[in-house]
Amino acid sequence: MTQPEATQRGNPARQTLVTPPKPLAARRRRAPSASAERWNLRLYIAGNTPRAVTALANLQRVCETELQGRYTLEVIDLLENPRLAREDQIVAIPTLVRALPPPMRKIIGNLSEALPVLVGLQLREHG
Repeated sequence: MTQPEATQRGNPARQTLVTPPKPLAARRRRAPSASAERWNLRLYIAGNTPRAVTALANLQRVCETELQGRYTLEVIDLLENPRLAREDQIVAIPTLVRALPPPMRKIIGNLSEALPVLVGLQLREHG
């Protein structure tokens, strides 16, 4: 399994993780997804705390399972640049923001329970 590549974009407080597309053979083995949309996710954290590390690991697990090759994950450390919290009106951390597809959604916490994360991202129906 290929890990997302970490790339810096202009600001050291922002780290973008981009998943490379899966090989065609791997895509054929899995049932087609209901949506082929690209997902743009931002995870706001404050330093390398246990909650931040847990949230990132849990989010990467959900993304690799549910959004294989169809997502971009931007990790934003608010300790390095607190003004970035204004853009998405962040009031608690860690916070996950789904910027795309619309509508924007926010999930606060370490994302340890997969079902609430999937429901919050609208990948699953509440049930």
